[in-house]
Amino acid sequence: MSAAAGAATPGEDRFWPAIQHLGLCLLRLPTQTFWALTPGEILAMAGACRPQRAGLQRGDLMALMAAFPDGPVRGPE
Repeated sequence: MSAAAGAATPGEDRFWPAIQHLGLCLLRLPTQTFWALTPGEILAMAGACRPQRAGLQRGDLMALMAAFPDGPVRGPE
């Protein structure tokens, strides 16, 4: 079979167990609904497309470093 006929390329199917668990167990989708969705739609339903929080800013990192300085590194005793 060719990729155009729907055959999976090597390694492409490694995520299916996780996607099936997500859709059928965690989201509790009916089987018919699950198989009608694309993997991207299932991930979107799980929250993969929601806005992400901003990362730690440099000023925040510097404040943390000042509040919690690293102690001297000790070797094995």
